[in-house]
Amino acid sequence: MKLSARNARAFLARPEPRPAALIYGADPMRVALKRADMLAALLGPGADAEMRLERIDPGEARRAPGAVADALKATGFFPGPRAVLIEEAGDGVAPAVSAALGAWAEGDATLVVTAGALAARSKLRKLVEGHAAAVALPVYDDPPGRAEIEAELARAGLSHVDRAAMADLEALARALDPGDFRRTLEKIALYKHGDPAPLTSEEVALNAPATIEAALDDVLRAAAEGRQAEIGPLMQKLEGQGVQPVAIVIAASRHFRALHAAASDPAGPAQALGRQRPPIFGPRRDAMTAQARSWGPRKLEQALRLLLDTDLALRSAGQTAPQAALVERAFVRLAVMARR
Repeated sequence: MKLSARNARAFLARPEPRPAALIYGADPMRVALKRADMLAALLGPGADAEMRLERIDPGEARRAPGAVADALKATGFFPGPRAVLIEEAGDGVAPAVSAALGAWAEGDATLVVTAGALAARSKLRKLVEGHAAAVALPVYDDPPGRAEIEAELARAGLSHVDRAAMADLEALARALDPGDFRRTLEKIALYKHGDPAPLTSEEVALNAPATIEAALDDVLRAAAEGRQAEIGPLMQKLEGQGVQPVAIVIAASRHFRALHAAASDPAGPAQALGRQRPPIFGPRRDAMTAQARSWGPRKLEQALRLLLDTDLALRSAGQTAPQAALVERAFVRLAVMARR
């Protein structure tokens, strides 16, 4: 049978012994994570060391279909549930899966099969979906919902999360692939180890993956907040780190476009910035919210025109002025505009 998304989450959290489970989807990382979750819940700790998990190559399953059924019926040396895993399978393993389903009896191991995207006409998918006791779990590329994020938080040991931090985590889940999101939660859990206080938006921002915007944030904030005296030293620091003037202007244009979108959004700057890709978190989001409100859409349009002219000047073949000086002058002009 094919499980709905809701029933699939429940099954993965508490899988009951079944003849077979087919986990399939277009994203290999998402499929691999679901497979790992299911096996951990089904077999418990120490399954590999106790040889309660047997892996069969898809090629072997195609060449010897009976080997899968034999593996399901084999008796292990250690007590506890057993599973047989076939990864990255295709329709070629359908005969082996069919034979295993036909021979399966209560007490046998569970067959777990993972696959990529399978069309509705797939022999493997039809076989499992049409079986009364086997289950098919499609894995979609949709970002995780609130329930899935809360399950990941519980897995990482994060039980207290304030509302703003949860909103940031939901935005982060939409921006990162599932593996990176899970690693980020593990990093946050390690950071919060022994701290009973609720997780805050600032702590999410501190542990979120770094972006280009974060690396250039100091000089962009100085320009956007009118701190003209800081621009020169910050530009020298970026130049010493090998950041090219064109890259700085591109980052500035992205920053001011985000401000313009936030200032023009009927929902308000804070909500608009939370929907950015990648999402903007914590103190940086607070600063950009204040910048968007201070500048307003009309002044931000002027800033974007200035940055566009600077970008064109940098790329002009006839330009003789030093590129870093052109960018610094543009940032000084932005700082002057910010104070008006």
